[in-house]
Amino acid sequence: MAPDDPFRGDDPFKGMPFLGDLARLLGQQGSISWDAARQLAFSIASGGVSEPNVDPIERIRLEQLSRVADLHVAGATGLSTSLTGRPVTIEPVTATHWVSATLDAYRPLFERLAAGLGPGAATTAGHPSTDVDPFSDPDGDPTTAWLGNIMQLLNPMMLGMAAGSMIGHLATRSFGQYDLPIPRPLSDQLLVVIPTIDSFGKEWSIDPDDLRLWVCLHEVTHHAVLGVPHVRARLEAMIQEYVAGFRPDPRALEERMEGLDVDPGSMGDMAGLQQLFTDPEVLLGAVRSPEQEALLPKLDALVAVVVGYVDHIMDGIGEKLVTSYGMVTEAVRRRRVESTDADRFVAQLFGLQLTQDRYDRGAAFVAGVVERAGTEGLERLWRTEAELPTPAEVDAPGLWLARIDLPA
Repeated sequence: MAPDDPFRGDDPFKGMPFLGDLARLLGQQGSISWDAARQLAFSIASGGVSEPNVDPIERIRLEQLSRVADLHVAGATGLSTSLTGRPVTIEPVTATHWVSATLDAYRPLFERLAAGLGPGAATTAGHPSTDVDPFSDPDGDPTTAWLGNIMQLLNPMMLGMAAGSMIGHLATRSFGQYDLPIPRPLSDQLLVVIPTIDSFGKEWSIDPDDLRLWVCLHEVTHHAVLGVPHVRARLEAMIQEYVAGFRPDPRALEERMEGLDVDPGSMGDMAGLQQLFTDPEVLLGAVRSPEQEALLPKLDALVAVVVGYVDHIMDGIGEKLVTSYGMVTEAVRRRRVESTDADRFVAQLFGLQLTQDRYDRGAAFVAGVVERAGTEGLERLWRTEAELPTPAEVDAPGLWLARIDLPA
């Protein structure tokens, strides 16, 4: 067997030299086709047209607003807003710049996903095993075996398309880098997407400076919370564990292809076929593991507390600083409840289901703590890892206060 043979000796393209050569070329792209990811993400984010550079005046504008946000967030939270010891800066960027930085930031997560879905990973009685080949067919069905080989070949491209589609769609909606509460590589330079901010502001008739200050507060507050070392470590570990928990289902594609007209002699249902190969449900199939199901309540609880706390801090600061704070916040919260393709990708791939009920859950916890223990309770929230609330405590703030020995 050749060392670069993607089929381990069982070539589905025997007798078709051109396809065989193409298959071997694809087989050399690594666990994820990052070229495909970037091209697709750039195309989606830019709408297929060239983006103008950000006006240099934006940097001056945001520099002033970021200093205001930094000062007030540090005072309201008692947390350091810096991860490196340098001052926090907010950099205005285009959607494609944001895409490039975000693909780099999330690359370790996608590679963990690829490792879980690649050869040697399987599900045996609901548990991971390296002894079972996920692309073999125990029933001897030649069609399933052939599709398994094809899927093994296409996995890097499909994973690249999944990554590119998710990040590209996120870029069309994200104001900054913390629309998803995912820690990024250590840096105190925060990216905000000016075209997206301006588009949203025009849609809702919001004063541009008010919206920019709101975004600065949002980004700096998240940066401070996710910069707490044990919070950052816990959240990173849980997302990585969730992503690594997927297992391949070699029959998922075959089942989803039933009913599609994929006659190569006609266009048939080619639109459906294209959607099939860029749909995370096809990529992942029914592959969520019991370990992931057990992890989700803990991940949900921590994310709910983070976003609930951020909203609480922003409400306290923003109402004093931003003239139209209530209007901006209401517009953003309405936007949150819209379900998009990017939201579906995030929920499935990273386990971050940022639905309105998650925000409401976090808000209820924070309100319950403040009602019972005031600001002292909130100050204890991020003090040590042991004091992070459990899923049960998020729904019963009194239990959390009792455990950390604060009077309720």
